[in-house]
Amino acid sequence: MLSPRKLTASLAVAASIGAIAVVGGPAEHASAVPDTIPLTLKNDSGNAEQVYVYVIGTELASGTQGYADESGAFHAWPAGGAPPVPAPDASFEGPANGGSKTVQLPKFSGRVYFSYGKKLDFRLADGGLVQPAVQNADDPNHDTLFNWTEYTLNDSGLWINSTQVDMFSAPYSVGLTAGDGSTKQTGSLKPGGYKAVADGLTQQGGGWEGLVQTQGDGSPLRVLAPGHGIGSGDIPTDVLDDYINRVWDKYGTDTLTVTPFKDQPDTKFFGKVNGDKMDFTDGSGAVVTSFEKPDSDSVFGCYNKLDAPNDQVRGPISRTLCAAYNRSTLLTNSEQPDADNSGFYQDDVTNHYARLIHGQMQDGQAYAFAFDDVGNHESLVHDGDPKDAAITLESFG
Repeated sequence: MLSPRKLTASLAVAASIGAIAVVGGPAEHASAVPDTIPLTLKNDSGNAEQVYVYVIGTELASGTQGYADESGAFHAWPAGGAPPVPAPDASFEGPANGGSKTVQLPKFSGRVYFSYGKKLDFRLADGGLVQPAVQNADDPNHDTLFNWTEYTLNDSGLWINSTQVDMFSAPYSVGLTAGDGSTKQTGSLKPGGYKAVADGLTQQGGGWEGLVQTQGDGSPLRVLAPGHGIGSGDIPTDVLDDYINRVWDKYGTDTLTVTPFKDQPDTKFFGKVNGDKMDFTDGSGAVVTSFEKPDSDSVFGCYNKLDAPNDQVRGPISRTLCAAYNRSTLLTNSEQPDADNSGFYQDDVTNHYARLIHGQMQDGQAYAFAFDDVGNHESLVHDGDPKDAAITLESFG
């Protein structure tokens, strides 16, 4: 799957919508997947405020960006401007607390946003839709309680996930009914899990408390992902440096073995630090790619010095490194990827944001950083012949 990527600009345009959702493979079930499938929105949040819902992304049949209404009908965005101009109101009312509502989900690669008590402020720039960027204190959506799920529905099926790559906020789970009648669901927090994540970061100290944003009554509004926290100055830029330095020292003498493809166990790459770079060689000893020593931001965002192009060498190695740095397994296991989550986040210097989110999920699955799918620890459900989909707004606890 194509994993979520950190949004690096303070305002991101619509070209990035859908890049974070999964794109399916060959159309094995092309005749079975209709143009829309039912999406049931259920509100178990305990929040009495009006919910507003948006289905936004790229219509796959045309490659055009826009939004869908409750019937699943597509509406293309009009032209934008500079500065960005208000977008058409793409919202529809979601179910009241304790209720549910069924709408039609179209063949998009995009997002389903939902907000409480207030509509989201979307704008259109020359390049497309401007998404909320709450790491920017001046973003008009900064004080609005909202969240989103990511999905792709195409001829090969449905992929839908909960995500915390950019922030952890209003809790929800996702699910579907498969072609064989079975159901799949992920993303549910443990009772009290929403507050526990925010409290855990506050108690962690060391700058992690800066990621927590609160509402007027002191309750959590959201927790910024640490990469965004670095960009906004809410967490120290060197928060992972001690661990990174220890990794760099270890592999100055030891060898790191990366086997990035589960279905290709004989494809291995071997990493060793040489001066200011970690060189990776193939089985013949030829250097195939090199990485500069990453900083904390590169690790959290899985980009920059850990860039992961869509290729068969550097990208897969980088994905593996990114996951291992975030989970702090590089010092305890020189054979990567390490898929055993019992050893994740055990170092004092680790991605505590990801640690706490995974720890509060009922099934342990989450998308707390871009390549959290390494080893299949992501909160994703998929079926090639989906009958319907579901998003449940869950209790704040």
